[in-house]
Amino acid sequence: MTRSPGLRKTLAEKFDDELKFFKGWIDKPKAVGSIVPTSSITAAKMASIVDPTSGLPVLEVGPGTGVITRAILAQGIKPENLYAVEYSSDFVRHLRQLYPGVNVIEGDAFNLDATLGDKRDLIFDSVISGVPLLNFPVAQRIAYVESLLDRIPAGRPIVQLTYGPLSPIPPGRGDYTVEHFHFVIRNIPPTQLWIYRRGAA
Repeated sequence: MTRSPGLRKTLAEKFDDELKFFKGWIDKPKAVGSIVPTSSITAAKMASIVDPTSGLPVLEVGPGTGVITRAILAQGIKPENLYAVEYSSDFVRHLRQLYPGVNVIEGDAFNLDATLGDKRDLIFDSVISGVPLLNFPVAQRIAYVESLLDRIPAGRPIVQLTYGPLSPIPPGRGDYTVEHFHFVIRNIPPTQLWIYRRGAA
C-alpha cells in the first residue's frame, strides 16, 4: 500500500514535533512535562473551553510545539488574538515559524507581569495551560493559577492538563474552584484535564 504525499507530509510533521519535544525534555526536563507532545484529541478538548464570540484574546501558557495552539485557532480565534507564552527558546522559534500571526512571547509563566510587558493588563477570555505544574512546589502552583485568574472575567475558565490522578492545584487553598473536566486515555501518557474559575460558571 502506498501513502499519499499529504499523509507522508503529516506523518513527517508529527515526527518532527515529537523530536523537538523530546529534545526540549532532554534539555529542560523540569520545563517540559512529557517526552511527547499533547495528542490532538487532548488539544481539541482543551481548546473547546474558548469562546470565540467574546471579543477577548486567549492566553495559552506552555504551548510547546503548538499542537494546542493549532486547536485554539481551529475554534475560530484569529492568530492576532492568541497570546502564547513559552519558556523554551527553541519552541519559541518553532512556534513563530509555524504560526507567524500568533503573539508568541518568550518568558516565565510564573512571572506573567514581566513576561507580558506592556500587555500585562490585557483581559483574556480564557486560559489554556500546558505548564507541567507537578514539577513545581504547591505554593508556586497556587500563585500561578491565582495570577491567571486575575486576567480573565469571573466565571471564565482556566483549563490545565496533568499526568497525575489529582488536580495539581489543591482545592480550598485560594480564591478559586476546582472542577474535573475530562480524562483523555488517548494521550501518552493518559491525561487529566482540570478547570479553575472564580465566580459563577
